[in-house]
Amino acid sequence: MEIDPRTGLPIAGISWEDLAKGQQKIKIATEKRRYGKVITLVSGFDKGIDLKATAKALKEGLACGGTIKDQVIELQGDHKRQARVILVKIGFSDESIED
Repeated sequence: MEIDPRTGLPIAGISWEDLAKGQQKIKIATEKRRYGKVITLVSGFDKGIDLKATAKALKEGLACGGTIKDQVIELQGDHKRQARVILVKIGFSDESIED
């Protein structure tokens, strides 16, 4: 069994994505677009996070459409409060999310 020199934990047992989720500084904001449409922007993700899976979880949980542009998840509609709850459910720390 190999041991990671930085953490002292077995390499096979380390879930790097879970560790990375706890160290993010995520920002949730809303923005008004053309014709008065509101979108929710979720930004601040590092490269160690699977944005595609995170966006999919948010879209399914909020029952809305969305996309990823320039490391920012754009969700159709005003979902500031609900997005925070879903991000916490999928493993991000509540303290690291700011509105």
